[in-house]
Amino acid sequence: MCVHRSLNKERGRGEVPKNLIRKPLKPRVKILKRKSKRNKFKKHQQQEAIYTPDSLLRHPLTLFKQMWFDLLSSRELAWRLLVRDISAQYRQSFLGVIWAFIPPIVMAAGFTLASQAKVINIGETDLPYAAYVMFSTALWQTFVEAINGPVKAVTVAKPMLARVNFPREALILAKLGEVFFNFAIKLILIIGLFIWFRVPVTWTVILAPVALVHLIFLGTFIGVLLSPLGVLYQDVSKGLTLLTSFWLFLTPVVYPVPTEGVFGNIVKLNPVTPLLVTTRELATTGIISEPIGFWIVSIITIIGLFVTWVGFRLAMPFVVERVSS
Repeated sequence: MCVHRSLNKERGRGEVPKNLIRKPLKPRVKILKRKSKRNKFKKHQQQEAIYTPDSLLRHPLTLFKQMWFDLLSSRELAWRLLVRDISAQYRQSFLGVIWAFIPPIVMAAGFTLASQAKVINIGETDLPYAAYVMFSTALWQTFVEAINGPVKAVTVAKPMLARVNFPREALILAKLGEVFFNFAIKLILIIGLFIWFRVPVTWTVILAPVALVHLIFLGTFIGVLLSPLGVLYQDVSKGLTLLTSFWLFLTPVVYPVPTEGVFGNIVKLNPVTPLLVTTRELATTGIISEPIGFWIVSIITIIGLFVTWVGFRLAMPFVVERVSS
C-alpha cells in the first residue's frame, strides 16, 4: 500500500501536458442526447398532420382557392388520362371511329322507314327527316356521354383513388375532353349531312357551339352529382341506362316539339329540350323558338355545376375512405 501511494505522489509531482488531459464526457453526452431529442421532436412536428372537425364550408375563400388550384394543377394529368382513354377506346375495335356514326345512321334509317310506311306520324320538320334525326341523335348521344362520363371515370379509378392522392378534377376534365373529341368525330357526319341534303346555313351557326357547351355542361352537372354514389353502388350506372332510354322519348330527337296536350307540356318542361332545340336551330334555321327557356336552363346548369363541384370535393374523401376500408 505504501509503495502504491508513493508512486501516485511521484506521478502527481510530475508535469503532465494540458493537451493530454481528458475532460469528462458525461456532460457532453447528455447535451448531445438532448439536442437529438429536440431535433426528432421538431421533425415529428413538421410531419404531423392535424385534423380538425371544422368543415371547409366555414372557410369558403380557402375552399375556393383550393378548388381553383387543384383545377389548374390537374390539367397535365387530365391530358394523360384523356390520351389513355381515347387510345383504349379504339385500340381493340375493328371499326374504330365508325362506331360514332353508326347510332345516328341506324336510328335515322329506322324512323325514316317507319315514317314513309305511315307507321308513325311525325309531322313537319325544319330539315329533311333523315338529316333531322341524325343531327338530333348526335346531339343526344353527346349529352348522354356527358352524363355517363363522370360516373364511369370515378368508378374505373376506384383503386387509384384509394392509393394515390391527386386532384379528382382530373377525372372530370378527362371525360369532358373525351366528350368533345367524340363530338368532333360526329361533326364529320353532320357536315356530310348538310352537304348531301343541301341544308341552308346562316351566320348563327357560329353561335351553335355555345348552346352545345351548355348542353354538355347539363350532362356533366348530372354526372358529377351522381358520381360519388356511382362509386359505392353499381345500381347508379344501370339506372342511368334505363333513365336515358326513357328520357330519349321525352326529348324532341325524332319528332318536332309538340305544342298541345299533356305530352307537349312534359316535353317543354324537359330541361334538355331548350338546349338541344336551340343548338339545332342555331346550326340550321337561325331562328330560336325558346330563348327564355334556353337561358333559364343555362343559368341553372352553370350554378348547379358549381354547387355540385363543391359537393363532389366534400363527398369524395368520405367515399374514398369507405372504398379503401
